[in-house]
Amino acid sequence: MGKITLKFNDKEVQGESGMTVLEVARSGGLYIPTLCAEPDLKPYGGCRLCLVEIEKMRGLLTACTTPARDGMIVKLDTPYVQRIRRQVVELIVSDHPSDCLMCPRDPHCPRFNVCLRDDVVSPRCVVCPRNGTCELQQIVEFVGLKEMRYRLAHRETDLDTSNHFFYRDHDKCILCTRCVRVCEEVQGVAAIDLGYRGRHARIVTALDGPLAGSNCESCGQCMARCPVGAIVVKNYRGEPQREVKTVCPYCGVGCSLYLQIKDEKIIGVRGDRAGAANRGSLCVKGQFGHEFVNHADRLTTPLIKKNGEFVEADWHEAIELVATKLVENRGKFAGLSSAKCTNEENYLFQKFARGVMGTNNVDHCART
Repeated sequence: MGKITLKFNDKEVQGESGMTVLEVARSGGLYIPTLCAEPDLKPYGGCRLCLVEIEKMRGLLTACTTPARDGMIVKLDTPYVQRIRRQVVELIVSDHPSDCLMCPRDPHCPRFNVCLRDDVVSPRCVVCPRNGTCELQQIVEFVGLKEMRYRLAHRETDLDTSNHFFYRDHDKCILCTRCVRVCEEVQGVAAIDLGYRGRHARIVTALDGPLAGSNCESCGQCMARCPVGAIVVKNYRGEPQREVKTVCPYCGVGCSLYLQIKDEKIIGVRGDRAGAANRGSLCVKGQFGHEFVNHADRLTTPLIKKNGEFVEADWHEAIELVATKLVENRGKFAGLSSAKCTNEENYLFQKFARGVMGTNNVDHCART
């Protein structure tokens, strides 16, 4: 693959042959708004927000589907591009709850803070869990949209709460099909697809039933890719204060992820796009299997069985008992390791079983 050079307004950016115009722009740190494009998904061009003008090419083109060629001169923000892009945003917002996007109190109220509007306004910005991280919110601000010219048409569909981990709100869906494409192209499941036509179009399962009745694996990648608040985790606990990079403990694949921390507790997980093993994808265990860390039933004090009942003990007494029992049962030992320990801890456990206890009877509870 050879190097190519494109000119965006007055800035030259180098890229690789085979890239799209959008990919070259992103590699040079340039922002082109889009709601349907994702780095690991096939070009789609559905949202029509990444429209650009390219010299010697007719009309407006979607940057996410246009192959980049050496010497292209791309205009990102001409008056024509800005006008058409603004109209596209207006059309998207016309089919989306817009109180969180264009608040009349915005000049007097810090954005993404406590809402100061009247209580009679029900779909307020503070109601949506994606407030402040919604990509549509950011694009509305980018194009400077302050008022609606088109009539808002709510779908008024019921929430799909059948999945154990997240719910789907069709009223907030913008039909970008990120969820559909990641389910098919990355996960290889194809549990959902775009159904119906016109204003009745929405994301459906095979027989348009609840998600729990489909072949959904609850991996949560649709939720992770959704740019708005259409797919949201059920036990939402707010935005994290910081993130900690680590490795998923559940199997030997070694998926890289970020633990999302708030008040020194894990409130969520985000896949690492740079992870060599998973490239941002996670299974259901990696995405949602973290609540045991801060669970109220988790033991914090050693327990020893006396007279058929477990009683609390100090660490010295518990360790002394375990050491005595291990010595007595050397050679008659079997061990079952836990997926809720780190990979390093599980390695040490099997090393202990084989090297110290003299047995190969060791297993792990994780199954893929």
